Amino acid sequence: MSIRVVIAEDEAIIRMDLRETLVEEGYDVVGETGRGDEVVQLVRDLQPDLAILDVKMPGMDGLEAAGVITKEKLCGVLMLTAFSQREVIEQARDAGALAFLVKPFQRSDLVPAIEVAIGRFRELRDLTGEIDSLGEQLEARKLVDRAKGILIDTCGLSESDAFSFIQRTAMSGRSRMRDVAESIIDGSLRPG
Repeated sequence: MSIRVVIAEDEAIIRMDLRETLVEEGYDVVGETGRGDEVVQLVRDLQPDLAILDVKMPGMDGLEAAGVITKEKLCGVLMLTAFSQREVIEQARDAGALAFLVKPFQRSDLVPAIEVAIGRFRELRDLTGEIDSLGEQLEARKLVDRAKGILIDTCGLSESDAFSFIQRTAMSGRSRMRDVAESIIDGSLRPG
């Protein structure tokens, strides 16, 4: 499956050259625009793997667009800039750009920059998924602990018996321990 790319570059000649290079390198250019305010919607609609954004564009600059795309975790961002000043590069990084190229860039620099941006985006997405999963596990554990406390206080169970009751009830009902704990907490479930 080829990597899907959206291009936002206000200079039509650079945009055409970029599209041509990307296609020759096996990428699928699914959308392009010369305006920063249009690229965010294009990315939302087309769901590419990567957005290549010029820093200076009408409507919304590439840094603002990168900030929105990154905040919404839509895709990886590669910034193009005619400016190699450290300040611009730091702004691009702070806006969520995962890689950048200074124009005019060499064709041989493009593919590695794209691969870096896409690889970093995938790593970040995976880490976010792990963090969400850990947060879910922590929340479930807190609920199970609260439910154990209720069973200990109201039913006189030991901690291990309370845990066993929650575990057995979840297994026999083919539900999650979290769901059983919530039923105990809301008072709709008690040992029979």
